[in-house]
Amino acid sequence: MNKSGLQKKRENIPELQLVRAFAILGVLSVHSTSYASTAMVGSNYFFLYNFMNIFMKYGTPTFIFLSSFVLFYNYYERPLTKELIGGFFKKRMLFIIIPYIVFSALYFGLLHMLHYQDRSLQDTVESFIGKLLTGKAYTHLYFVFISIQFYVLFPIILWLFKKVPLLTRWAIPIGLAVQWAFVLLNKYYWQVPNKGSWSLSYMAYFMLGACIGIYYPKLKGWLILSRDNTTWSRMIGWIVLWTCWATAGLTHVYLYYNYRLYGTMYNSTLYELMWNLHTYLGTLTLLQLAFVVYRKAPRGLTSTLERLGALSFGIYLIHPFFLLLYRQYPPLSGSPIISHIWYAGGFIFALCCSWIVVALTVRYVPFSWILFGNISKTKRSHTRREKSFVTIEKQ
Repeated sequence: MNKSGLQKKRENIPELQLVRAFAILGVLSVHSTSYASTAMVGSNYFFLYNFMNIFMKYGTPTFIFLSSFVLFYNYYERPLTKELIGGFFKKRMLFIIIPYIVFSALYFGLLHMLHYQDRSLQDTVESFIGKLLTGKAYTHLYFVFISIQFYVLFPIILWLFKKVPLLTRWAIPIGLAVQWAFVLLNKYYWQVPNKGSWSLSYMAYFMLGACIGIYYPKLKGWLILSRDNTTWSRMIGWIVLWTCWATAGLTHVYLYYNYRLYGTMYNSTLYELMWNLHTYLGTLTLLQLAFVVYRKAPRGLTSTLERLGALSFGIYLIHPFFLLLYRQYPPLSGSPIISHIWYAGGFIFALCCSWIVVALTVRYVPFSWILFGNISKTKRSHTRREKSFVTIEKQ
């Protein structure tokens, strides 16, 4: 807020759409290699399937980080009123919860037709309600279920941060402490089933996004990798960040490589730690990469990535259907080359079909938000240097 009491207009950050694009590509990579990473254990290229399946696991954590970043960036400086919170929940109901219910019903119905036609109506209804309330109607919907939990928590955390501003400086350690307390208590005492479907498993990412969203104007110089921003201290920080991220990511890959190929089992906490380090640091490296790509890459590439990022929520919701459809037609030949082509084709088929369906639905079908939520529309200026990028995003 400025001295006149008016809200200061927040700077648009077009690079966030690129981070969304990176995240959805990571999700598609993981899901399209889920079968291959076990079926191709004896292949000479198993290391590549394992790498794509594990190293690209940054997708869901990055989406949670981005969601928190955008929320706190847009809301922290605004007066906390009943109208603001009411509008916030109304938009989440329309653009997140309704698509979640619709796709939960669609996937549940699909699985019912394929595997559970002999189930009674009462059992079917009870099963659907139970899965809807736990994010288990299909394997990927846990992410939307987690997001809904964070939307419930957001006004409370926002109120606390505004009431006690000092807490914002401790957001990162608070997030890590809460997440790891949940991990360890669950391991040794609670043993909550499907712990990955609960927001506490991702609290570190949510609070990291909150911190960066609140302090973005101050952190922007450090986040943007450019010659103009370079100082010795920043350069050292960048090198440490990227080195730690790569080390954690490759260690994460190595743990699963040994497990899948040799059956070597490590302590479950080590898997959790490597995944957390890998994906946590990855949110920052992807954000920095997005600034570089947006500034340096050809305009056609960045425009494509921006649109992919804008459609990412819809693509996330529908892509498992196309993977399921694709896998109904495995290759007839047992040739290794044909198998490699078939697995690669799964990624391409899911990406292209999902992209086309979501884009056409959003463009031509009225009330498309019922299926795919609110798709942001982007408009780029003619000169990249101006960066007069407008993002219409109903937060």
